[in-house]
Amino acid sequence: MAVATAEPLVPPGPMVPRSFVVRERARDTSDTWTLTLEALEGGSPSIGPGQFVMVYVFGIGEVPISVSGPPSRPGPVVLTVRAVGAVTEAICATEPGGMLGLRGPLGTTWPIAESRGADVVVVAGGIGLAPLRPVVLHALAHRPAFGEVVVLYGARTPGDLLYPAQLAEWSADVIVDAAEIGWHGKVGVVPRLIPDAAFDAATAVAFVCGPEIMMRFAIEALLERGLTPDRIHVSLERNMRCGLGHCGHCQLGPTLICRDGPVYPYDVARPWLEVREL
Repeated sequence: MAVATAEPLVPPGPMVPRSFVVRERARDTSDTWTLTLEALEGGSPSIGPGQFVMVYVFGIGEVPISVSGPPSRPGPVVLTVRAVGAVTEAICATEPGGMLGLRGPLGTTWPIAESRGADVVVVAGGIGLAPLRPVVLHALAHRPAFGEVVVLYGARTPGDLLYPAQLAEWSADVIVDAAEIGWHGKVGVVPRLIPDAAFDAATAVAFVCGPEIMMRFAIEALLERGLTPDRIHVSLERNMRCGLGHCGHCQLGPTLICRDGPVYPYDVARPWLEVREL
């Protein structure tokens, strides 16, 4: 006699998270943690630079988080998360051995592979360095394929800087809004680093992510250096909720960021960014 088996209450699909276990958890700043996760079954996905995953905390909710580990290869999923609400606080509090749900990868990628032969300029502010970290890792892993690799990064204070050891390895040009005792570096805002940065504006490709006001002024500085809008790429990670373009919460002008972005060429995104409060 055959034994009846229960059908799953929810069929598998893009809205159903897969179970991942936290293998490592390291504190970056007072409110930011980096977690390394592995899939319980089925293997970890291959994720392109700039893509994001929807991270689900069982019983609390889910949020979109950009992947900050090495790109384009199956393996552990690395996420750098700032605790700014109930879900992200719960993610940051998940210790090794704990479980999280992941959907994805989702979204468009930074066109780093298509930028071979060019100088690579990474401009980041605050937590915006996390989604740009895969760009730097890819460029350095394929160093002969690129010209100069320039990392320009700023944070509120020295204590808010992400990946300080790697910033030194990358010879990053770093600036902070407000100095602290013992800080001997630059003080100011990220766009101030662009005029003197060592790259060839005629051929360079720029990748920009951070607070929207920082991106506006950084783009302006890049254009003044001579980059054309099609060689500037931005990540517009705001208001994403479902990750699949169903809810419409992340609509910006005619685009849905989670479906059509978050990475856009600036010549495409420019009309929307120039409209205030859109």
